[in-house]
Amino acid sequence: MRSSYAAMRKLLHAVLLGLVGAGIVHIVVLLLVPEFSERDAWSRLSMASDLYRMTRLDAEAGGAPVVKSVDPLFYATACRFDLGEGVVRIKAPGHVPFWSVSVYDRSGHNIYSFNDHTANDGVLDAVVLTPAQMIDVRKDLPEDLQGAIFVEAPIEEGIFVIRTFVPDDSWKPIVSSFLEKSSCELQDF
Repeated sequence: MRSSYAAMRKLLHAVLLGLVGAGIVHIVVLLLVPEFSERDAWSRLSMASDLYRMTRLDAEAGGAPVVKSVDPLFYATACRFDLGEGVVRIKAPGHVPFWSVSVYDRSGHNIYSFNDHTANDGVLDAVVLTPAQMIDVRKDLPEDLQGAIFVEAPIEEGIFVIRTFVPDDSWKPIVSSFLEKSSCELQDF
């Protein structure tokens, strides 16, 4: 009786240990999938456009969306950049009900986020740069950058995403124009 109880206990211990191990392996694999996926945001954007080119992510621009949005009340555009080539400036003229911005590294990790409440008069004017580039820019800050939001990012390549709120159909042309006139350019200082 004791030997069957001990054998049953060992079997239960082995099964539980196996389940815990399988769970840990499963979680690690799920966390690593984005790192090894060839269909990540960087890859999709690189197929749709070049570096420093704003690309609409929603279907409103015509054609299939680059990334499917979970919220139909938001339109979005994105720009891939390489800080190894220089400082990047993102601008968008005009005003919309709400905009937000996120800067992601190449792997899709969010580095920085802000919205229209952070900007001067709600105008989108941002500069993305590395800490070393920030030191150089601070030495002699150009006049036209006085009101810009500086995003100091410890990355080389990344994605800048602008999301805009569309409260109703009457705003669609205004929001689309805002996104279409947005720019993502290398800056020389």
